[in-house]
Amino acid sequence: MIWDREHETMSRTDLQQLQWKRLQVQVATVYEKVPFYRRAFHEKGLTSGAIRSLADLPELPFTTKYDLRDNYPLGLAAVPVERMVRLHASSGTTGKATVVTYTAHDIDLWAEVMARTLTAAGVTKGDVVHNAHGYGLFTGGLGFHYGAERIGALVLPMSGGQTKRQIMFLKDMGSTVLCCTPSYALRLAEVAEEMGVDLRETDLRVGTFGAEPWSARMREEIQAKIGLKAHDVYGLCEIVGPGVAVECECQDGLHIFEDHFLPEIVEPETGEPLPYGEPGELVLTTLTKEALPLIRYRTGDITSLNPAVCACGRTLARMEKISGRTDDMLIVRGINIFPSQIETVLLQVKGVLPHYQIVVDRRHALDDLEIWIEISDEVFTDDFQRLEALERDLQSELQNALGISARVKLVEPKSIQRSEGKAKRIIDRRDAYG
Repeated sequence: MIWDREHETMSRTDLQQLQWKRLQVQVATVYEKVPFYRRAFHEKGLTSGAIRSLADLPELPFTTKYDLRDNYPLGLAAVPVERMVRLHASSGTTGKATVVTYTAHDIDLWAEVMARTLTAAGVTKGDVVHNAHGYGLFTGGLGFHYGAERIGALVLPMSGGQTKRQIMFLKDMGSTVLCCTPSYALRLAEVAEEMGVDLRETDLRVGTFGAEPWSARMREEIQAKIGLKAHDVYGLCEIVGPGVAVECECQDGLHIFEDHFLPEIVEPETGEPLPYGEPGELVLTTLTKEALPLIRYRTGDITSLNPAVCACGRTLARMEKISGRTDDMLIVRGINIFPSQIETVLLQVKGVLPHYQIVVDRRHALDDLEIWIEISDEVFTDDFQRLEALERDLQSELQNALGISARVKLVEPKSIQRSEGKAKRIIDRRDAYG
């Protein structure tokens, strides 16, 4: 199913013409109305008319999360406060929150791209959408809410928490679509099992999951435990919220809505553009946002782009599932490590649960890497020699995948703290040592 056939299936030539037309307007707008961008352009010797085609896009300055924080709260806004109708903010990792504002046009745009998102995942107006994303300053809840209502589906605005109550509503309301983080989907399955509920016997058939990186193996785990088809959804607060990209029915990469969000891939260290197919950092330029237009925003997400036409009929470029983030990347003894690499290894081993934490410490001036891994009841209650053998096997597999040795600590089921939102995967204690 396709929500907006005109824009989702247009030829690449027509799409690029549309992108160029919209980019010209966006560049002129930020140059005129946002002092930060005017200064950034001048520092590169540019004016609002300096770029002559899409090929000149790399000449424009980058925008980063630090720029948003340095101009907190509304220094990058392109419209006055009286034109704003909504404010959201990201939770942030350090420092001040990232504040994002919306005009009425921006809210309508958000609802439209979320309608595309849910339609691509197979959601229709006949569905009952159980929305367990958080409402409030976090963009997830309202984004999925708007999209489902735009389609005409029935929405259950559950938000996060109260997991047993969520399971009751999933059953009693006949929910057919589940929207939440992938880690919370597994938590729902876990609690349902404790309650004697088999989610595979409910009406759930579609899941749209995002807000944190998750592997193909975790998708398999979710689909097996809940009995639905799990689709990856990508977005970020700074750009619009969820609704930037989504997996269609083919589950072969996430279609980016390129008529609104212009994607690039750059080398993370140098910022140099990379060709299609090469992995690097995703950079996005908003083409139609009014309140907070962003030029070449560095997302910190590692992926690659594929412009080939999809079997679903969409011509929009597809991004690979996020393999990690530049700011989530761990450097341990000179080796770059992404949590998703570890997750992929763990979910291939029988008896290992998809709950883990990465603990990085410093011992005798050297980085020390330990991975705490939950195992099933069957394995945990087994004999000591078998546990030792499993630890050795996991250490070997992880070393092969990471290129670095790591100690493995097997822990009992449900001993790692659960999250109602994004899972906390990393405990880095090295900062305590300076």
